[in-house]
Amino acid sequence: MIEYIFFDAALRDKFVSYARQHDVPCNAVEDNLGLVVEVSEDIPEEISDKLEEYYEALEDEQTSLSKAEGDLKRLAGFRFNLPNGESRMLPLQTEVANRLLVHFTLAEIQALFENVARCTLDPNDEQLCHILAAQEKKD
Repeated sequence: MIEYIFFDAALRDKFVSYARQHDVPCNAVEDNLGLVVEVSEDIPEEISDKLEEYYEALEDEQTSLSKAEGDLKRLAGFRFNLPNGESRMLPLQTEVANRLLVHFTLAEIQALFENVARCTLDPNDEQLCHILAAQEKKD
């Protein structure tokens, strides 16, 4: 599940409307860090890219609204799953979240956090050189 977080209901509703115009089923839920829209990961990449672009435009609009209101939001969050399937939200400063989103897709960020969670809960103390050597033997 891909999750998009909003801090303004009107912007969230615009995103939901946009997704539905592109025949993308979505679910709007309230989270402790904001308003979340859940979208299945099983959508065509072209549609996923359109949703990401529209979400980025709405983020810019949110920033403008926040500045105009004098209430710049300083916290964002990424939801990810633990190995046992439980869901968690990682709060981050908006500057850090935006820097991540410039270089990675939401799915890539979630995968990164899920890998960190997996390695934290099931640590593998092997050194990187041993892991690389094992991979080279496979190739």
